[in-house]
Amino acid sequence: MIHYLALLAGLLAAAFLNPFTVADDKDTDEWVRIFNGKSLAGWHVSAKSGHSRASKNTTGGRWVVENGALIGSQDTPGNGGIVITDKKYKNFEVRLEMNNDFGPDSGLFLRSTEDGKCYQAMIDYYPKGNLMGIYGEGLGGVPHVRNFDFLDKPANIQENRKDSKYPLPISPEKWKTFWKHGEWNSLKAKITGNPPTIQTWINGVQFMDFTDDKKRHVDEGGIALQVHGGGDHTKEFVRYRNIYVKALE
Repeated sequence: MIHYLALLAGLLAAAFLNPFTVADDKDTDEWVRIFNGKSLAGWHVSAKSGHSRASKNTTGGRWVVENGALIGSQDTPGNGGIVITDKKYKNFEVRLEMNNDFGPDSGLFLRSTEDGKCYQAMIDYYPKGNLMGIYGEGLGGVPHVRNFDFLDKPANIQENRKDSKYPLPISPEKWKTFWKHGEWNSLKAKITGNPPTIQTWINGVQFMDFTDDKKRHVDEGGIALQVHGGGDHTKEFVRYRNIYVKALE
């Protein structure tokens, strides 16, 4: 009996740390891996967004693959950009794991154009930033909805009721054990329709459910990851792995 209880506790702990393992098991055939963990095959770097300097020789930041992870940073102080899928998607879910430094500004771009216009699931992992809120990148900053803000450390957040009608599902007190800084955490976003309905999840818990009030962007585009321009973040890194997409009718 003791052995059985210990095994059960271990399985439950594994499911919490990696909610995709259990929750999405029945959808295994529908999820397609879009990052192979070895190269940028199926992706390309774009320097056409506003986060890259306007120069013929500029790049879209520094993007490398190491130990199965896609790692991004500014290549020179202030110069960022995006890495974007070659394939375009319309209605879809995308999931990944993230282990970023607390400091650089990033984002998961949904229906992204080559110049970075998109609906962004925010990965603003820095003081006063947010995870998995929704932002209109290159769309005049509309929409901009978020239900919490980071304080001085990644373990400390405060609820933001002004910028979102969707309630914060994890209390600031519980966030410290829910979110594991320095480890791999799971993020997921879903976008359907146009005007779109966008939903986001952190570690299997839904954080956002938003429907725009008008059509303000294209029907399909790439999936992209961002390194923000400005400042000097050449020694700070964003890290992503296990990137999957599920196309929806």
